[in-house]
Amino acid sequence: MTITPEEKLASLGLVLPTAPTPLAQYRPARLVGNTLYLSGQIPRNPDGSFILGRLGRDISIEEGYEAARNVGLQLLSVIKSVVGELSHVEAIAKVNGMVNAEPDFLDHAKVINGCSDILVEILGEAGYHARSAVGMGSLPLGVAVEIEAIVAVKP
Repeated sequence: MTITPEEKLASLGLVLPTAPTPLAQYRPARLVGNTLYLSGQIPRNPDGSFILGRLGRDISIEEGYEAARNVGLQLLSVIKSVVGELSHVEAIAKVNGMVNAEPDFLDHAKVINGCSDILVEILGEAGYHARSAVGMGSLPLGVAVEIEAIVAVKP
């Protein structure tokens, strides 16, 4: 018996956050044919405030990992808001993770693993993806990470 992504979330005691409202003139996602382009998402606390900080200065790799995991759940929420059920995901094709980091910080991949790990945990084989994990001199609002994705959706 196959377990759905929504059942997997429930079995882990996870609830997807409400898909965030855009902070500027863009859409959280754009479906073009069977390709869903997700805008960059940023980590939020349960009260809606942002998870701020700079890796290598204000927050640890573990805290950055959790912030990226938080964004992974938001990406899943945005996907679900567009396609209805996460089982409609054919594959997460590409993830681009940006880390707000000090110039000498070297563990960007360890931080973005938080997002990658939750996508695979929830979607299984469909969650594996190509990925970039890069450092940035700053990110909007001072958030720790911003992550965007490209998703193949079943026709």
